[in-house]
Amino acid sequence: MLGIMGDVAKTSQMQIRVSGEEKAAIRRAAKRAGLPMSAYVLRRVLSVPADEFFACVKACVSSEPAYALAELNTLLSDFTAGELTEAVAAAPALALPPFLANYIAAMVEYACAQRGVALPSWTKAIAPLTEPAFGSKLLSLRLHLLTHSPAPFRRRNIFIDASLGARV
Repeated sequence: MLGIMGDVAKTSQMQIRVSGEEKAAIRRAAKRAGLPMSAYVLRRVLSVPADEFFACVKACVSSEPAYALAELNTLLSDFTAGELTEAVAAAPALALPPFLANYIAAMVEYACAQRGVALPSWTKAIAPLTEPAFGSKLLSLRLHLLTHSPAPFRRRNIFIDASLGARV
């Protein structure tokens, strides 16, 4: 089984003090979840949605951005409101090019608006693009893109036809 933070070797140990009743309760909960106690505690403490979000954002930098953004789109679309809140609470700890930073922030803002979830503060810290970016090189589509782009993308000077959950 992969660890919460990926397939990473466990090289450190952490101890916590609990009462006998608390340990028994954790053991029962882990058994109900079908997990060893350590894996159960890690799953409760570390955010699985945040780990998935970070992995998708990282893929946007290290692979073909269009495909990775499509994966991120699917992930954000599939999250419940609670999972979304948990996933995007912290800013991705990566240096992103301005276009990707804005595109990802717009996707997160759009997803939050769709689910009625408060926007994470880190998205507000990303300055909009200084030059407009269009989802098509066809000049004849620009007016359509200017008028049909979702608001979070327009605010960031990105003009696309499809929004979160949609495919072009």
